[in-house]
Amino acid sequence: MYLNKSDLKKACAELLADFNGVLSWKWDKNFGAFLAEFSAEIQDEVRSILQRHLSQEWDRKTIRSAPDTLKTGAGEFGDLRSGQLLFTSDPESNVLILAAWWPWRDGEVVSVRIASPAEESPDSEKIGIFERLKDLFGR
Repeated sequence: MYLNKSDLKKACAELLADFNGVLSWKWDKNFGAFLAEFSAEIQDEVRSILQRHLSQEWDRKTIRSAPDTLKTGAGEFGDLRSGQLLFTSDPESNVLILAAWWPWRDGEVVSVRIASPAEESPDSEKIGIFERLKDLFGR
């Protein structure tokens, strides 16, 4: 589970502001993330901004050695394929910010999704199972 749109916007306000005039963001409700798609021609500029704000960069090989807290928090964003990157804030910081860098197969477009895992309550796993059972049986 990731932060909602409002909380995420507050948590990464400076990062999003640095993209003003470079990228346009929309909300991706499927991933609970801000999404920008851009031409590969500006990928160096976009990558530079991400690196200024998110101190760690992971690829398919290095993510294996990431701290468990980061791998857990990254969730589906941590399942990297060739060419994909994950930029993260320090895993020990108060709020973990993730930026998933996903080049498209055509090599002309790159997508970046910015998300942050929400703190889970002790009962969240139980609620998740209960909700799934309700979905199975049609509430």
